[in-house]
Amino acid sequence: MKLTYEKAQDILDTAEQVCSAVIVSEAVKRVAREIAAKLFDKQPLVLSVMGGSVVFTGHLLPLLGFPLDFDYIHVSRYDDDTSGGEINWKVAPRENVKGRTVLVLDDILDEGRTLAAIRERILSAGAKSFFSAVLANKDTGKPKPIQADFVGVTVPNRYVFGYGMDVYGAWRNLPAIYALK
Repeated sequence: MKLTYEKAQDILDTAEQVCSAVIVSEAVKRVAREIAAKLFDKQPLVLSVMGGSVVFTGHLLPLLGFPLDFDYIHVSRYDDDTSGGEINWKVAPRENVKGRTVLVLDDILDEGRTLAAIRERILSAGAKSFFSAVLANKDTGKPKPIQADFVGVTVPNRYVFGYGMDVYGAWRNLPAIYALK
């Protein structure tokens, strides 16, 4: 579903802000400190999950004051929809992960299926260790097959967007996080 300008604006106008830009920014700084404390001497391979984590990654990486290697993967269950489907690998890890400490950055831990599939693929490719950092952890009230090692904010069990997360392909560029009404 491609949104018109009017529809996209209506979605934002009727949405509820669940995390302000200040809260999100402070959470990213805290996550950077937590990652640095754990991985500063590991020279990890950092893999950003496109496209949702692009904003999170862009703000987080400059805060990591240690050597690292960087690449990206592209895997999705949502595409431009608001409900998850099957896992779709668009770009698998290109960098050799064998023997490496890998840190995956993602926008949101929702049901956990996507991040669990990424972990399985990375570890089966021979990574020495796997860590994950997510901007947002959705409070679904249900067990998840994986928990992130580093979490920025917790969001309610609603469809959220902003700060890299989209709604029908729009509003990744917002500095705060919003939920659909």
